[in-house]
Amino acid sequence: MTEVVHVDAEAGVLTLTLDSPNNRNALGEALVAQLLAGLRRAESDPDVRAVVLTHAGGTFCAGADLGEALRRGASVEEASAAGTTAMLDLMRTILELPKPVIAKVDGHVRAGGFGLLGAADIAIGGPACTFALTEARLGLAPSVISLVLLPKLGSRAVGRYFITGETFGPLTAVESGLLSEAVGDSGAVDAAVEQALAGIRKASPQGLAASKALTTADVLADFTRYAKQRAGESAELFASDEAREGMSAFLAKRAPRWDITQNASS
Repeated sequence: MTEVVHVDAEAGVLTLTLDSPNNRNALGEALVAQLLAGLRRAESDPDVRAVVLTHAGGTFCAGADLGEALRRGASVEEASAAGTTAMLDLMRTILELPKPVIAKVDGHVRAGGFGLLGAADIAIGGPACTFALTEARLGLAPSVISLVLLPKLGSRAVGRYFITGETFGPLTAVESGLLSEAVGDSGAVDAAVEQALAGIRKASPQGLAASKALTTADVLADFTRYAKQRAGESAELFASDEAREGMSAFLAKRAPRWDITQNASS
């Protein structure tokens, strides 16, 4: 199996680097399996105090790799269900991990990439970051990733960006609660992460686990309560005529039939 998640351990930190730039680090079968394996290694290794989740290429993560499943002969509904299951597994694993996870991002974040970012305990972004929740434009909704986004983003930010699909940058991401910190120079991202790690390295494993559990208890409670419902909503949307039109338009690089801006100008 091709290595699409690099694992490096140094000074108490396990770094997991998503490295599948050809598909914008989309959550394909291999990437999900390797990422989960890395997270489980971190949990079982007593020498690991924290995980840094980062990326190669200009995109942190573009979400589920539906194309991979479709090429294997799966239906759209089957592909979306597999993507939903993978996303739920990844988010829950990050939330339940008794060690802090720091997302280090300096690139584009879309779809399921928000789920990884939202599940992380600390998220630090560089100037190349862009964020957009464009699901509504495809006839969909950020159903499953809302499990980790709604507890962290301010209500005004959710009300705007879930609905409009606008692209926003790192400063807005900090203001909304998506990022913990944004730095203005790509070269300063590592230093910002190291500053957070310096504090973590001084903490005891028990203290880290107990402190993280306090911050994730409510999120996990609602996650368990609503995960099945959100997954069902996602499945219904993917099976709809509007979603088929939205995805067809996206793949064909054309406007969907409901895009008033395009209809008005034609």
